[in-house]
Amino acid sequence: MKNLRFGVYGAGSIGCYLGAHLVRQAVPTVLLGRARLQQEIRTHGLRVTGLNQIDFHLEPADIDYVTEPECLADCNVILVTVKSLDTGSAGEALRRLQPNGKPRLIISFQNGLSNADILRRALPDDDVRAGMVPYNVVNNGKGHFHCGTSGALLVAAQPVPVGPDCSTSAPQFAHSIAEVLAVMRAAGLTIASHANLGGVLRGKLIFNLNNALNALAGIPLREELSDRTYRRLLADIMREALQVYKAAGTPPVRVGKMIPALAPVILGLSDWLFFRVAAGMIKIDPEARSSMWEDLNRGRPTEIDFLNGEIVRLAAENGLQAPLNAAVVRLIRAAEQRGEGSPGLGAAQLRSAMLAD
Repeated sequence: MKNLRFGVYGAGSIGCYLGAHLVRQAVPTVLLGRARLQQEIRTHGLRVTGLNQIDFHLEPADIDYVTEPECLADCNVILVTVKSLDTGSAGEALRRLQPNGKPRLIISFQNGLSNADILRRALPDDDVRAGMVPYNVVNNGKGHFHCGTSGALLVAAQPVPVGPDCSTSAPQFAHSIAEVLAVMRAAGLTIASHANLGGVLRGKLIFNLNNALNALAGIPLREELSDRTYRRLLADIMREALQVYKAAGTPPVRVGKMIPALAPVILGLSDWLFFRVAAGMIKIDPEARSSMWEDLNRGRPTEIDFLNGEIVRLAAENGLQAPLNAAVVRLIRAAEQRGEGSPGLGAAQLRSAMLAD
C-alpha cells in the first residue's frame, strides 16, 4: 500500500524474521539493530527458514539495515522488537524522531505485559498498540534466522489510551489497522487484530514461563517436552502463575489453540497422550530453542524479570508468594552472572536446584 513505510526497531531474531518478509514483498522497510548484525547481513544477506517449508534468501543489497535510530525518521509504521529491558530507551529515541506531528503506528512485538504502556508514556502523540509474537526465532549465524514454532501474530484492535486515567483518546494513525495488517499478510505473515490483547499477553506469559526452563536445560524444546519430569515441573510453575492471576483478578486469554488453564493438565499426561494432544495445538521444530537460551549462550541479559519475574511481582502485590517462579528467577540470574551459557540441568537436577535454599 502506498505511503506505508515500515521500520523495525531492534532487528534481532524476531525483528529480522518479520522485516525479511516485508522486504521480500518489496514493502519499504528499514531494519535498525546492532553493528555486529549489520556486518553479518552485509556479508551474507538474510536467510529465513521455518515450518511449512519456509525458506528464502535476500541479497545484502536488498536490505536496508542501519544502526542509528535517525534512519527511521521517514517510517510511519514502527515494529518494536527490542528486549524488554530496552523498551524505555527505544521509546525515547522514537519520541525524538516524531515527524511533523503526524501520528505513527507503533506496535510492540515484545515479551512481557507492560511494554506497550511504557511506549505509550514516551509516545503520547502516536498510535501505540500492544502486539503478540507466538513463535520462537533463533539466529543460526551468517544471516540465517529460523522460526521453530507455529502461531499467528496478534495486534490490539485499539490503541493504548493516553493518560494515567485512560480518559484521553489516543491519536489515530492515518491508515486503518486493517490496511496495515493486509500489507503484512501479503508479505506472508499470519496476523490478526484482537479486542483483548492484554488477556492474550497474560496467556502467552503462562506458556513463556518455559523459556527459562528451556534455557536452564540447554536442550531443544521438543526434547525438553519429551521428558515428563520437565513437563511436570513446568506444569507446577504454570499452576502457581494461574493462581496468582486468579488472586489479582486478571485472567489470561487463550492464545490460538493454547488454553492456559488446561496447559498444566496436558503437560502431566503420559508421553504418548501428551504428544497426541499437543500435536493439534502447536508445531515445534526439532531444533527449536527458547530465546532465553540464546541470550545465555551469547552472554546477553535475559528477560527473566519480565517473564517469571512478572509473576513474582504480581504475587507480592497481592500478598502472595510464588516460590517456584522465584526459584527460576534466581537460577537464571546465577547463570547470567557466571557467563558460561546454559548450565545444562537435567530434569531431576533442575527440580532439586529449584527446591534448594
